[in-house]
Amino acid sequence: MNILILGSGGREYSIGLAISKEKQEHNIFFMPGNGATSDLGTNINIKDYNKLALWAKENNIELTIVGPEAPLVDGVVDIFKENNLTVFGPSSAAAQLEGSKVYMKNILKKYNIPTAAFIETTNEKEAYDFIDNMTVPIVVKADGLCAGKGVIIAQSKDEAKQAASDMLSGSSFGEAGTSIVVEEFLDGYELSIFAICDGENYKVLPAAQDHKRVGNGDTGPNTGGMGAYAPTPLVNDDIYKKVEERVIKPTLDGMKKEGAPFEGVLFIGVMVVNNEPIILEYNVRFGDPECEILMPLLETPVSELFYKGATKQLDKLEIKIKDEFGVAVVMASANYPYSSSEPAEIIVDEIVDEDILNNTHISYAGVSKEDGKLFATGGRVLLCVGFGNSIKEARDRAYALCGQVHFAGKKIRTDIAYQALK
Repeated sequence: MNILILGSGGREYSIGLAISKEKQEHNIFFMPGNGATSDLGTNINIKDYNKLALWAKENNIELTIVGPEAPLVDGVVDIFKENNLTVFGPSSAAAQLEGSKVYMKNILKKYNIPTAAFIETTNEKEAYDFIDNMTVPIVVKADGLCAGKGVIIAQSKDEAKQAASDMLSGSSFGEAGTSIVVEEFLDGYELSIFAICDGENYKVLPAAQDHKRVGNGDTGPNTGGMGAYAPTPLVNDDIYKKVEERVIKPTLDGMKKEGAPFEGVLFIGVMVVNNEPIILEYNVRFGDPECEILMPLLETPVSELFYKGATKQLDKLEIKIKDEFGVAVVMASANYPYSSSEPAEIIVDEIVDEDILNNTHISYAGVSKEDGKLFATGGRVLLCVGFGNSIKEARDRAYALCGQVHFAGKKIRTDIAYQALK
């Protein structure tokens, strides 16, 4: 099969890596890809979606997989479908579940899906009045896309008001913040649950837990994610069942009623409070770094899962998951997430330890290639991924691989999966 993957990060690399390891051979193309995806397939650079769709038709692309949220919100799926191309991902209308937090919260409210008490507003006084009647901490969210960073957890009412003012004025997140959501803070533990959907049917993947903050012990500012593990032991069959019955099914039914059937990855940010799943947010694509561990844990061919998702055939697919655990540790550049860093050459030691060789791999993200050498050029540079029969074994292998990878200023958290290993 000829497969096109849109995106340039570790998420897209990991999807390509999983497909490249399938028994059936595929021709993989990345747009734009990164410095390492060229080892898995061919990088192309066609930024105009209409031209890209024409290229896909001319090159007999049989499946396109869209990785990041921005092209989805911008309507790349609609353009590809207008050109009779098979594409996995939601329409622009359905992608508003991530493109607008206001839209998402109103869908949750309309279809009685459990979520935190909230107000959506463009008015500073309205936000202030709501904040005055809340207990701290208080969550303030920019409406639009902010690359996972548009959420402030304020520890005082004054801080919440300042965050609301900064967003509404456009000074903190530009246009993305001129409409906001202010909501109650939920005290529980957070999970990432992913449902592959085809508008009617869905398949749920093992729940993962990621680590958003830059520092050990969940300290410092939020990032795109510093590591993740799956499956998490914090989920039982009861929670999975509640999420399916109270969240996934009413969301798919609701989106059909809204005239925007949901196809693609529904990423459900769940807070479990007293064994009850409450929805924090939806995203419309795989989380990164969760994708990097979920792809290798799938026994079902990844290409088949996405193809059946794109052609409304998920009811004919049985999902098989490997009986093991995965842990991914993000290796970031020196100044992440505060500012960009100087490019630095990446050196990977020759790995002779059979245990590391057979149970780990690297997923590359913010890298470029020059004269055959890889350079760290992005904030999150790569992920060291380990697998094992227990979370501890997988974690130990992931960190052993981290010790084999070197570049100037490399930064990692040393406590990934600590919640599960307490």
